Amino acid sequence: MKVALVTPYDWHTPGGVNNHVEHLANELRDRGHTVKILAPAAGEVADPNVIPMGRPLPVAAAGSVVRISLNPATGRRVKAVLQREQFDVVHLHEPLMPVLPIQVLRHSRQANPNVVNVGTFHARKDGGNRLYAYGRRLLKRWFREIDGKIAVSPPAEQYVEQYFHGYYNIIPNGIDVDHWANPNLAPVPELDGTINILYVGRAEKRKGLSYLIRAFGLVNARNPETRLIVVGPDSRARRRYEASVERSGQRGIVFVGQRTYDDLPRYHHSSQIFCSPALGNESQGYVLLEAMAAGMPVVASNIDGYASVITHGVDGVLVRPKDTTALADALTALVRDPERRAALAAAGRAQVDRYSWPHVAASVQSYYERLINQQHAVEASRRHAADERALASSR
Repeated sequence: MKVALVTPYDWHTPGGVNNHVEHLANELRDRGHTVKILAPAAGEVADPNVIPMGRPLPVAAAGSVVRISLNPATGRRVKAVLQREQFDVVHLHEPLMPVLPIQVLRHSRQANPNVVNVGTFHARKDGGNRLYAYGRRLLKRWFREIDGKIAVSPPAEQYVEQYFHGYYNIIPNGIDVDHWANPNLAPVPELDGTINILYVGRAEKRKGLSYLIRAFGLVNARNPETRLIVVGPDSRARRRYEASVERSGQRGIVFVGQRTYDDLPRYHHSSQIFCSPALGNESQGYVLLEAMAAGMPVVASNIDGYASVITHGVDGVLVRPKDTTALADALTALVRDPERRAALAAAGRAQVDRYSWPHVAASVQSYYERLINQQHAVEASRRHAADERALASSR
């Protein structure tokens, strides 16, 4: 098969969707398929398999900032690329985001009438989506061009289905289990000597870092030999947290800058507990899967996206979001109980295997093949009906 993977997000900006697209492309190539990635790009792209599609701009969305292309003139380049490449499958990630995915849906069947359009919906936003709510009537025109629909989790399916009804095949985000589970990783030396609680992510309000910082104050007062490690990119919000911790004199909190994909697992292997106190808007909980693959017990908020990954008390601990005391109590209990930490970690590590990239890519490939077979069956039925009509008219 010749496959196009389409992402609306700036290829030079790391993120969950782009990470998913890159890994899926590599897995499909390993299975013998030809794969091209179509994405906006803020600069030159060295990878010949990535086709730049317009320049991205920062746009506020779902409590974060995304970099997407908003130039409708991108459609001319999209049309030319699709006509030249003649893809068998066009797989769009966040297929109703402006403007690149919609331009691809607009031109894909014109370029190849036999193409199969697949859409994966990654997002979950508590409280709804204004783009879907206000633009639903217009977007339905392009939604009907999608032959196969995927949601990465049941919460993601529930979220999109309230605006666009249909059947959604649940195929989760994949994870490179071996990358996180690597037993040969060297821990970070300066983080030795205490029980470390690890947070990985941006310092956005919806990630709940402020609640974790307050909860850790209680944990550290009860157990002085503890440390909170905060890993994530620099931002104005993050600098405010750092300044607040410094002013308060709170002990045991270490802020670490953004780490590369290759370096980040060292922080997991240097820590004993992973915590993600997000307030909502999580479709699956990718950071939880990374921690589980690394063999860490997880404490997380009891929100839909996280509860689709974690079973409370079995392979992790879920607590009420925004409940500082409950979060502190859950962390304290694990700090004091190494046997329970080990049991949760082992159960989580067993659970995460079903999210491995070979497993996920096999499901995606099987879905492509099923959709192509269905399309062939429909075409054969149409040809048969046309032949029957021609035969009847000749009698």
